[in-house]
Amino acid sequence: MPTRKRDLPDRFHDDPEQSWALPSWYYTDADIAAHEQEAIFADTWQYAGHAEQVAAPGKYLTRDIAGESILVIRGRDSTLRAFYNVCSHRAHQLLQGAGELQPGAAIVCPYHGWTYAPEGELMAARNSENVAGFDRDALCLKPLQVEVFVNLVFVNLNPHAPPLCSQLDGVEEELRSFAPALDFLTLTDSRRYEIKANWKNIMENYAECYHCPNAHPGFAAGVVDMNSYRIKTHAAHHAHTSRSKPPQQSNYKIDADATARAAEFGSWFIWPNLAIEVYPGGNLNIFHCLPNGPQSSVQTVEWFFPDTEPTPEQAEVIDYLHRTVRMEDVALCESVQRGLASRAYHQGRLIVDRARTDASEHSVHHFQSLVRKALGI
Repeated sequence: MPTRKRDLPDRFHDDPEQSWALPSWYYTDADIAAHEQEAIFADTWQYAGHAEQVAAPGKYLTRDIAGESILVIRGRDSTLRAFYNVCSHRAHQLLQGAGELQPGAAIVCPYHGWTYAPEGELMAARNSENVAGFDRDALCLKPLQVEVFVNLVFVNLNPHAPPLCSQLDGVEEELRSFAPALDFLTLTDSRRYEIKANWKNIMENYAECYHCPNAHPGFAAGVVDMNSYRIKTHAAHHAHTSRSKPPQQSNYKIDADATARAAEFGSWFIWPNLAIEVYPGGNLNIFHCLPNGPQSSVQTVEWFFPDTEPTPEQAEVIDYLHRTVRMEDVALCESVQRGLASRAYHQGRLIVDRARTDASEHSVHHFQSLVRKALGI
């Protein structure tokens, strides 16, 4: 009888220079995927949307996180709150998508009409006045943590989780140095990619640029200077930085004088499944990935510019990176996922050098270490 992959030795090592990659069954096993929902996605800060989506009282958005529907809403007192998007009566979901309550309006359950204030209090439940011992205060919406970081809204299902900002020391300052107009950007373009690959496979591909010269020739030759590309790992994030190609070599036009760092590329991976990127020229986007089963994921890429409609130059940047880097990465990750399922593959040796150069996979090891820690391994 063939040996199961789960029974083979695990050569992952705490020292990245001696380590092999995570065993392949981490990317195909349904039990691991189920465990991750609780141990990772229900216990980390998860991106919900941009603050502009909930900027005014009554504006709301909903998101599915770790099997839960979550509601983020701006109260009448201008305070941002997050709740489980479920009625306290018979569990019907309250709101769908994103939108705005009419001035003075409340959240009304579509099932039995129970009515909640945007601040979460139960305001009305028909016939409850005739129910003995009916405790309205005990039937308010159930809150959860919400935080805004660099105009991005995050929620955390763990009520005891430390603040997100405490985990990302230095990220805001560095990001603002690349995108000083950050507070004035609006959502300009959003694209959704359904990828036949495990979410960890996708984030590991993002974590390193060892593959860039070979798999992204346009990016490596016409966007960034690979000789200057560096990745630094921190407790809960990675920082990628590089100079851009000179204008005469670049694959798209940029105004190198627009900001102090307009001629640079910067990117920040935020544990576990988000990245914020600033491409040369100050073009900012959000890269977000959620699992859709053990071997399938949904990736969303959002672009932010000063106006809701991109200029021709901005549209060219979005289209260029979609056609090249994004679609190339989709093909890479789906091929890797097929290989992970092969009986011929168990673990691969990570390439990690002491100088932590651009060709080093130390950031992949760091990500995998965080996965193992979260799963209690």
